[in-house]
Amino acid sequence: MNATTSSEPSSDIEKLEHFPTDGSDSEAKQIKIERERADASSNATSDGEGEVDQRDDDENHQTTSITSRVLSRMTSRSSVAPGPPPDGGFTAWMCVLSGHLVIMNTWGVINSFGVFQPHYTSTLNRAPSDISWIGSFEIFLLFFIGTFTGRLTDAGFFRPLFATGSVLVVAGTFATSFCTQYWQFFLAQGVCMGLGNGFLFCPCLALLATYFQKRRALAIGISACGSATGGLVFPSIVRELLPRIGFGWTMRVIGFIQLATMLVSFFFLRPRIAPRKAGKLVEWAAFAELEYTFYALGSFLCFMGVYFAFFYLASYSRDIQGLSYINSLNLLLLLNGIGVIGRLLPNYVADTLGTLNMFIPMAGTSSLLAFSWMAVSSEPGLYAWAVFYGIAAGGIQSLFPAGLSALTADPRKQGTRMGMVFTIVSFAVLTGPPIAGAVIDATGGRYVGAQAFAGSCMALGMGGLMAAREVKRRKLGRGVWAKV
Repeated sequence: MNATTSSEPSSDIEKLEHFPTDGSDSEAKQIKIERERADASSNATSDGEGEVDQRDDDENHQTTSITSRVLSRMTSRSSVAPGPPPDGGFTAWMCVLSGHLVIMNTWGVINSFGVFQPHYTSTLNRAPSDISWIGSFEIFLLFFIGTFTGRLTDAGFFRPLFATGSVLVVAGTFATSFCTQYWQFFLAQGVCMGLGNGFLFCPCLALLATYFQKRRALAIGISACGSATGGLVFPSIVRELLPRIGFGWTMRVIGFIQLATMLVSFFFLRPRIAPRKAGKLVEWAAFAELEYTFYALGSFLCFMGVYFAFFYLASYSRDIQGLSYINSLNLLLLLNGIGVIGRLLPNYVADTLGTLNMFIPMAGTSSLLAFSWMAVSSEPGLYAWAVFYGIAAGGIQSLFPAGLSALTADPRKQGTRMGMVFTIVSFAVLTGPPIAGAVIDATGGRYVGAQAFAGSCMALGMGGLMAAREVKRRKLGRGVWAKV
């Protein structure tokens, strides 16, 4: 018994060796494998603990390094390529609605300047060309600071820009309500509101363009209809409230409307593209693209002439045609309201036929209508002319940013490249209406020379747009009637 006890195996492995296998080869092989694994584990523990620990550390470090590189690359890819534009959906269409409200409060007020032009001329006792500088400088600043606000939008500062612009626009409107002298109106409405418009307009269009590809022109056109909405709302407010509550409170009512609608827009406008921190303020390489340069030149000339009617139609109807103050405002309302068609229909067709293919005929039609204005000699004829010109001019205003975004392939550069042309165009809108006003003064109050000036500018602008289209068409290798 004792001999048997002393001869018992002392380890589990030895027990496995002496365990009866009842002749099964598979069980014997399994026992052998278990023994080899146990021996390998024992040797590693007794002879190579340090080497195993070092190897584990190296493997852990390598795994961490690989993980970091993968995460970094994933983050980089997500910021560079956020995916194609959704071309619809709740967020995208709410951006369109918000853009509509923004343009209502910027271009809507500008297109309504014809309401303020006669009021300022009579109350301030200044020449029409002097009054035009207020509205012209407001448009100038809206476009001029586009280079800076566009680049800041690309860099991720859309929200601060929008908040600053909203404050300036509302503050400028309220400040205008207290003005009594020319220089005060110039600073409040021309400078303060102009700067606010500039902080809002280019960033909003640049952001909106990143949400649409196939229906971009239509989306921008719907937002651009805000100028027609404002052109109906604000002159109507002035017409109804000015005789009742006076100029000051009329402007304050407009200011409260702007404040409420800007808050709605601020809530829904959200950037989709990751910020592009690196990059120059001005992408000079863009001007090496001839289609971009010709487009900038053509737009400059078109905008030098297109706003003459918006500034002077009301005064022309009273001075030359003898219309009453109320009827002259109705004419301006018609000019602005009918622009909805010009901002929607051409942009809808442009998504199918091409933006430049629609911009060029709109510019040509506006030029012909400016020249035909000379032949209008009756009140019904003036109303008919306002309908056609409102549609054509609305097409110029809405197709201009849509065509510009179509010339930019990289969505991260939308703000920069759009803002650069805005700055160029700013000098056209600054000088165009005052030059036309100076021509009217120099010709003894006659409008023929100013009408010819506006028509000639838009005709030359059409030529620049045609050159841009031809260069782009050849680069694409398409036929004469191709979509461009």
